[in-house]
Amino acid sequence: MEAAGQSGAAAMAAAAGSEAVLCVKPAVHVYRLPPRASNRGAAEWQLEQPAWSGRMRVTARGSVAFIRLEDKNTGELFAQAPVEQFPGIAVESVTDSSRYFVIRVEDGNGRRAFIGVGFVDRGDAFDFNVALQDHFKWVKQQSELARQAENPEQGPKLDLGFKEGQTIKLNIANMKKKEGATGTTRPRPVAPGALSLLPPPPGGKLPSGERPSSLSNPTQLPGTPITDSLLSWPQPTAAPSASTSDVWGDFANASGSASTQTNTGWVQF
Repeated sequence: MEAAGQSGAAAMAAAAGSEAVLCVKPAVHVYRLPPRASNRGAAEWQLEQPAWSGRMRVTARGSVAFIRLEDKNTGELFAQAPVEQFPGIAVESVTDSSRYFVIRVEDGNGRRAFIGVGFVDRGDAFDFNVALQDHFKWVKQQSELARQAENPEQGPKLDLGFKEGQTIKLNIANMKKKEGATGTTRPRPVAPGALSLLPPPPGGKLPSGERPSSLSNPTQLPGTPITDSLLSWPQPTAAPSASTSDVWGDFANASGSASTQTNTGWVQF
C-alpha cells in the first residue's frame, strides 16, 4: 500500500516542521450533500452526477493533516480540509459504503462547508483511511513522549516485586553437587599425641628468610627436647658396664696378681 510505504518518511518530515505527503489518489469525485440527516448515506448523493472530479493529495504539517482536492492536470486547488483529529467531525465515513466520506472544507476566510467525496477504487479509500490513522497515531505517541519528558516520575515504573501468592523454587541439591565437585579435600585425621601443624595460608608467599609462624614457636611436649626448632625424640641411654663403673678395679687386681706372683720388694698398700 502507498500509505504504508510513506508513513515513516511522512512522520520524519512532519516532526521537522515541513509539509509531508501522506498519500496521493489520482481519481476522486465530489458530491453535493442534501440537507443533513441523522444517518448519512451515499445513496442520496446522486452518484451518477458528481459535482467535480480530480485528484486528492493528503499532506501533514506538524500535527495537522490537510486533504487537498486538486485539478489532475494543472494542480489548481479546488478545496482544502484541515484535519486536527481523526476520527472526528472533519472526516466522517458514511453508513452504507466504505468508498465514500463526508469532509468539512474551509476557505481562507473562515467559511466552512460539508461535501461528499468518493473513490473510484475501494483500495484507494482504504489507503486514505490508513494514512490518516497512522498520522494521528504518531501524533499521539509524540504527545505522550513529551509529557513523560516533562514529568518523568509519572511514567510507568518497573515493578520487580513478588505478586501476592507468587513463589520461586531453588534447586539446592544441584548447588550441593556443584560445590562438592570443586575439588575440596577433607582434613586428614591426627593421631592422639601427635603434633598438628597448621597449613600455610592459601595463595600466600612468605618473604625470603622468614619462617612460618607455625614452626617458629613449636609446642614442647613433656620429656621432648627441642633443638633448632626441630623435634627429636629422646635416645635410649646405655646401661653402665662393670668395666667402666670401677676404673681402679682392674689396676688393683693387676697389681695384686703381680705382687702375689713375684716378690720384687714392692710394698703393697
